[in-house]
Amino acid sequence: MEQDPAVLQKLEWFKDQKFGFMMHWGTYSQWGIVESWTLCSEDEPWCDRPTDDYVEYVRRYEDLQKTFNPVEFDPAFWAAVAHEAGMRYMIFSTKHHDGFCMYDTKQTEYRITDPSCPFHTNPRADVTKELFTAFRALGFGIGAYYSKPDWHSPYFWSPKWAHADRNVNYDPLKHPDIWQKFRSYTHKQLEELVTGYGPLDILWFDGMWVQPNTKNQDIDMPGIAAMARAHTPGMLMVDRAVGGLYENYRTPEQEVPDKPLDYPWETCMTMGNSWSYVPNDTYKSTNRLIHLLVDVVAKGGNFLLNVGPDPRGKLPLESVQRLKEIGAWMKINGTAIYGTRPIAPYKEGKICYTRATDGSINAFYLAEETEVEVPAAVWLQAVSPRSGSTVRMLGVPAALTWEKNGKGSLLHIPPEVRRNPPCKHAWGFCIEEPQP
Repeated sequence: MEQDPAVLQKLEWFKDQKFGFMMHWGTYSQWGIVESWTLCSEDEPWCDRPTDDYVEYVRRYEDLQKTFNPVEFDPAFWAAVAHEAGMRYMIFSTKHHDGFCMYDTKQTEYRITDPSCPFHTNPRADVTKELFTAFRALGFGIGAYYSKPDWHSPYFWSPKWAHADRNVNYDPLKHPDIWQKFRSYTHKQLEELVTGYGPLDILWFDGMWVQPNTKNQDIDMPGIAAMARAHTPGMLMVDRAVGGLYENYRTPEQEVPDKPLDYPWETCMTMGNSWSYVPNDTYKSTNRLIHLLVDVVAKGGNFLLNVGPDPRGKLPLESVQRLKEIGAWMKINGTAIYGTRPIAPYKEGKICYTRATDGSINAFYLAEETEVEVPAAVWLQAVSPRSGSTVRMLGVPAALTWEKNGKGSLLHIPPEVRRNPPCKHAWGFCIEEPQP
């Protein structure tokens, strides 16, 4: 269990943020395919390739470095859109499983700043530095996604042997010299990130199969954590799905837990169907995204929402539209989202609850896609304010009338507010009880 006071303090900061922005971006965006996984030989649908010639496919995939030229990349715009959406922290994919580095590492030529990549002459070629700088300028917490496996490295997938699955293709205990070269490579790359791109708030590790209990794939997380926190005390480590001391918070993927969890967590989820850019992807509606955010926050988590930028360096138009619409909602309801903590019963039917630091209780009514008018009365089945409490609808100045109803309460909505609510998708109510 974590004991470092600086880390514990940073975890409290993390739990206050509530809404984060994630971006999966790499050379694979040019083909509009799943990130990295087509290089893996496992018999899984996400590993499918359009050819039976694996060797030729890998050659063509790795040659994408020679055509990657996102000349419309505008980091300030990305940051501004996320800021307008009400997001408070970001996680960017500095290196995915394919090993292609979106920053100026000195450990490999397989990077965006290498002369073989046409974008290397662009003043914004070091896209990780540009993004971190732009988001940091708007007050964002900064997180670096980093894949522990590296399918391009000859020290992970050695050319001496075939690789049948996602794991290292040799036994590190039998070939400690090769594995040590991979550990050294990993540590040097991470030190570049925490020294040349910091200060970082979060190191977000993917590739949970790279761990001591799976084929002896020990990359020395204690050493990585010590190095990172020597440069930035309190940095959060997210060795996701591994557990133990270096998973400071957990990351349920593409799902919202049924109930609150007894540890810090965030739901990481795609806005569309894919983590990376896919032409004509199907994006979740704004209504659905706001409901997911409220549901996650009501259960004590953060919502990390992913968008895959396109090969030109632009955020898809549909994603920008959704983020702007979420931002309009957050301007009205953000006080009942940021810095809150869960309170029972958390969620009942179409109602979700949060608790503010001043003790007030917030209730959200989750409206249907077609529901544009607020109900005449909103029933809080299990929450009954004390006598003398004030109940307000967020975005509406005047207090509401309310009455006890069994174990709960009924909030009465005036006709003019019902017809002209302050926002769409979900309506928030704040209950301020008198001091005892």
